[in-house]
Amino acid sequence: MSIKINITDQDTDQSPTKDQGGIKIEIKKQDKTNFKLEYRPALNGDIMIMDHKDIDIVLKKDDSKIITFAKEALSDFTYGAEARLLEFMRKRGVLEYDSIQGGNIYGSLEAKLMESDNTDVHNVALMVISEWMTTEESYLRGTTAYDNLEDDHLVSPDGEYSTELGEVPAATRKGSIDQRTMFAPYLYGRYTY
Repeated sequence: MSIKINITDQDTDQSPTKDQGGIKIEIKKQDKTNFKLEYRPALNGDIMIMDHKDIDIVLKKDDSKIITFAKEALSDFTYGAEARLLEFMRKRGVLEYDSIQGGNIYGSLEAKLMESDNTDVHNVALMVISEWMTTEESYLRGTTAYDNLEDDHLVSPDGEYSTELGEVPAATRKGSIDQRTMFAPYLYGRYTY
């Protein structure tokens, strides 16, 4: 809600409307908040947010819960993203403080939304998730860039980590491990007759 107060001099004619006391008070109530979030509705009405690199987020409308799942494999990055989201929402006053816990699915975290009589809690939760996703953009760009650098390094290494082998002449014996001896290191555990 915003309050706009204009105080003008009664003698000057610069005020947009002349009032007896020279004070005009306008109260504007703004309920609209714009945010962008891509989600998918489930068959039962739950809202699924799948745009994060490490986790999937589900807003269960019936239970008023937020549940986070590992996207592919559970790792420290996955738990970190889940914990950051729920802590971000808790600090914004959307989640009940003592409700953050492990879910009944391996690697998931869940929390209960606070109840409110005058606001739609689900819309507020979606807005806070949208805010969190914008704070995660730099993290996602950084990890994606690092993964791309690592792939480029493996596929086409620079001069320090690569050699030009050129022509390798053929020979009957190469390397330091003789394959024809009975007790070669890679033959242990096999049947040798």
